Amino acid sequence: MNHSTPVDYPQPQSGEIPRYSGLPTFFRLPFGAQIASLDIGVVGVPWDGGTTNRAGTRHGPRELRNASSLVRRVHPVTFQSPYDQARVGDLGDVPVNPVDVQDTLVLIEAWYRALHEQKVMPLTAGGDHLTTLPILRALGREQPLGMIHFDAHSDTNDTYFGGERFTHGTPFRRAVEEGVLDPKRTVQIGIRGALFSEKDHRWAEDNGITVIRMEQVVEEGMAAVMARARAIVGQQPTYVSFDIDVLDPVYAPGTGTPEIGGLTSLQGQQGIRLLQGLNLVGADVVEVSPPFDQGNLTSLTGATMMFELLCQLADAHHRQRLSTGAGE
Repeated sequence: MNHSTPVDYPQPQSGEIPRYSGLPTFFRLPFGAQIASLDIGVVGVPWDGGTTNRAGTRHGPRELRNASSLVRRVHPVTFQSPYDQARVGDLGDVPVNPVDVQDTLVLIEAWYRALHEQKVMPLTAGGDHLTTLPILRALGREQPLGMIHFDAHSDTNDTYFGGERFTHGTPFRRAVEEGVLDPKRTVQIGIRGALFSEKDHRWAEDNGITVIRMEQVVEEGMAAVMARARAIVGQQPTYVSFDIDVLDPVYAPGTGTPEIGGLTSLQGQQGIRLLQGLNLVGADVVEVSPPFDQGNLTSLTGATMMFELLCQLADAHHRQRLSTGAGE
């Protein structure tokens, strides 16, 4: 399908301009301070207040912006450009309080609520995985969302350190409890690694979350796994959360909680590409920790996964416009 580009759709800087020059923005897009002028807003959340061990994801958005300059404008498989299907801009970073978890959760939720009220679809660069909780609070207030969650960890633990309920290991338990995430329409893909207890995944599974372990991905193949995930979330509003540690550390060493035996980077791309046609309302890439990176590999991988997600969000927006007659 050919998509002509309306003249007012923002575009990345020309390829004639060296990619190492100028102020870094996501995918070399214009900095879009006017939220209402966009369909998709790319947002950074420079925060790691929920991290329980190796910190550093507060530096993720800046390095993801830098690495995204290496991502060209046209998808290599579909030959489509997301910038022809939706108005996309870099909305900068959410204000955060690095020394107060609860204050930051409030700040993030308010930011995304404003986006949601103006019908701007968010693509987020985190930040640790607790970042996703206030985003779900903002997007799932009226109707609990489904979610396809790529991760090495379920992130449905209850508490850490004698009662702390808000960490990067607890966001989806809180989201289900708060009624902003539908557990029966939540699929977790790539789960692996040693556990605190043999009961670590019991709460998730008892509440209806589909936990697909890495061994199952290997046995069934990515196409079959994604077909199952698509059937579970259906055509109701669905969020996508991509924790970079779903990938094997050889592809993404710069993360706080690496687990060997993970997806290849190509499997990660394939998983995202197989989201096409779903009713997507937003997405994130989290847990990129530049202090642990090697040769900026994880930042480049994260930025590439963000581009894959951007293509899916733009396609979802375009299909929605056509279905309502707005694109005719």
